[in-house]
Amino acid sequence: MAEKRITLEINNVSKSFAKVENDEVTHALNEISLSLRSGEFVSLVGPSGCGKSTILRLVAGLIMPTTGEITVDGKEITEPSPERGMMFQKSTLFPWLTVEKNIAFSLKMQGKLKGHEEKVERMLKVIGLESFRNDYPGQLSGGMAQRVALMRSLINEPDILLLDEPLGALDAFTRMNMQDEILKIWQEKGQLALMVTHDVDEAVYMGTRVIVMDANPGRVVADIKIDESYPRDRSSKTFVEYRNEILNRLHFGGRD
Repeated sequence: MAEKRITLEINNVSKSFAKVENDEVTHALNEISLSLRSGEFVSLVGPSGCGKSTILRLVAGLIMPTTGEITVDGKEITEPSPERGMMFQKSTLFPWLTVEKNIAFSLKMQGKLKGHEEKVERMLKVIGLESFRNDYPGQLSGGMAQRVALMRSLINEPDILLLDEPLGALDAFTRMNMQDEILKIWQEKGQLALMVTHDVDEAVYMGTRVIVMDANPGRVVADIKIDESYPRDRSSKTFVEYRNEILNRLHFGGRD
């Protein structure tokens, strides 16, 4: 587990966006408050338009809140930082760079690659792509490309790992394997992980907490602690109970 322990506070955060074509305003988030810590894997679930990805972009420092503030250990987030690594649904690899150079890209941009080549080598070994180091993204399968993207996000060893539906484009079997890969790395590093997903099973399988959201405007309707050890059994009674609870919160449980 990582020695550095951090606390992320989202304090009464609202976010609105003005539409370009008219004077209307979209209220993406309304007074969101969450307290998150290292060692947690927090899943965000909810309908499209409830502001899940907006939360990740706010934490990443890509956009700023309309009201409220987001802090890490009391320091307000005002810009992006390598201490907050983000992985998207699409692999977003540079097609002109090899697997090895894609993984090393952020270290090179920070002037930190020299003397850290062994870190790139270790990342290649972790994802089992040592023999593909000189291949380009167009030569990789979807699962392989996502593994490379994950390592590129992790090579800076960020305190906060932000995952925006990182496995949504994968087939079911590759997706389950990648879930285990991400959990293995998260458990080893002890980071705070914050993941957006539309897959309730994935949220329960991976999360220590599941934040359930609703839309118009985006707001938190439930914060559910998943009190189950890893690895989890997707068919267990407890797992199914958590899944049903979340589905009911999302109004898909078949109850009034």
